[in-house]
Amino acid sequence: MLEGVVLEVHFANLMRLKTLVAAQNRLTLEVSDNWTPPFQLNHLHLGSWNLGPKFPLWLCSQRQLLTLGISNTRILDAVPPSFWNLTSQLTYLNISHNQIYGEIPHIPMIMSSLILDMSSNRFKGLLPCISSNVTFLDLSNNSLSGSISHFLRYKMNEPKNMEFLNLGINLLSGKLSNCWMMWKYLYALNLGKNNFTGSIPTSIGSLVSLFYLHLDNNRFSGKLPSSLENCKQLETIDVAKNDFVGSIPSWIGHRLSSLVILVLHSNNFHGHIPEELCSLTSLQILDLSHNNLIGSIPKCVHNFSAMATSNSSDYPFVSFQRSSIYFSEAIESQLVVFKGKALEYSTTLQLVKIVDLSNNNLSGEIPEEVTRLKGLQSLNLSFNILTGRIPKKIGDLGSVESIDFSSNQLYGEIPQSMSSLTFLSHLNLSNNNLTGKIPSSTQLQSLDASNFFGNKLCGPPLIDNCTIKDVQPNTEKKECKAFSGVDVDWFFVSMALGFVVGFWVVWGPLLLNKQWRFLYFQFLDHLGYKVTGLVAQTW
Repeated sequence: MLEGVVLEVHFANLMRLKTLVAAQNRLTLEVSDNWTPPFQLNHLHLGSWNLGPKFPLWLCSQRQLLTLGISNTRILDAVPPSFWNLTSQLTYLNISHNQIYGEIPHIPMIMSSLILDMSSNRFKGLLPCISSNVTFLDLSNNSLSGSISHFLRYKMNEPKNMEFLNLGINLLSGKLSNCWMMWKYLYALNLGKNNFTGSIPTSIGSLVSLFYLHLDNNRFSGKLPSSLENCKQLETIDVAKNDFVGSIPSWIGHRLSSLVILVLHSNNFHGHIPEELCSLTSLQILDLSHNNLIGSIPKCVHNFSAMATSNSSDYPFVSFQRSSIYFSEAIESQLVVFKGKALEYSTTLQLVKIVDLSNNNLSGEIPEEVTRLKGLQSLNLSFNILTGRIPKKIGDLGSVESIDFSSNQLYGEIPQSMSSLTFLSHLNLSNNNLTGKIPSSTQLQSLDASNFFGNKLCGPPLIDNCTIKDVQPNTEKKECKAFSGVDVDWFFVSMALGFVVGFWVVWGPLLLNKQWRFLYFQFLDHLGYKVTGLVAQTW
């Protein structure tokens, strides 16, 4: 009842207002379908109100609107044609996070707002033609389908003012047109999670202002175009889950020194990890997993200085500002595998620091230098052919929450320093050749025993608690040798050998020398007389 009173007061004064902003709480606005409000607004923002399920027709009466925000308002309806005509006067339109369905009109004059956010709805059909004046367009998470060529090539003679373009999570398909030189103001491009095919056109290197590039979860093929090295401001490259081939380009490390996120997983990259990547001092997320990489892990990984500190970066993930209109919600997000699960980070993305080199053919030892990355939160080297011991200073990774070294050929004991990892909540060392007792700590003993299977380990959380070994520790190595299928204990062999040698040292001369034999028995007779005399005196 209180909400109704508050709303009544608001609308009683709306005739004198030009702006209505009400997004603090989820309030409900119920009006009749033919209600015509007695006011005209310039700015209306009702984000997170309950306006649905029908589309609010009274909005069509607002002929002076410049900005409109009705995101997350539980609308489950099609957009009326009269509303699309209204959008031609708007500079800002946000109808995201509803369940609005239907097709978007192919009328550029309608799609001319500076900022258009229609993401997370149920729009279908082809991409609409967009006015060249649009600077921010988000049509992600819909069911748009078909080619993108007509969208990219519309009025080729007019340079596009687009700065942010997000078409991710749709059903778009076909090849990308080689016309990106007309989109030179783009700083964020997301085409991920569609069905695009073919190679990346070389003109993508014309996007010299590009910061964020997402092409993940498509069917792109060929090599990464070398023209991308012209995009020196790139901070995110995500081309995961495609069919890219070739070696990882060394120019990524040489030319793209501002990279914070490099995600190349689930492709067909081969060859060695280029040491040039160590020049990426701002790198916070490195995911090269599920490829065909060989060779050793570069020892220069300690040069990832952003991972060597627990401080958050200044990476601008969460803002977009244009003509005094400010987007406070996250415009950049990233899906990463953390603690064995795929998690999406947006507003806290600048805090995430991950290295994932799993599911390759990497060999050699885990470099000791990796322990200098003290801000690292997740380290995944599983499913390779790494050998050697776990670095003794693994405990220096004071911020690490997840370590996965499973399915390698590591041997030796688990370093005692691992017990000092107070934030560790996920550890998998299974299927290696590790031996000895699991170090004692609250974190290690609370883990599931399966994380240690496939080794020769003992102690909690395993059933073998090392009790017998603790009572009678054996610090000396026994030298045993198998002969004819039987283990020979050299202690008893040496006893027998000593007896034989001693026997012949004493009795051998007596048997072989007659004179020594006579003297020996005379000595025994003389000794016997003395003993007999002493016994007789005693009695």
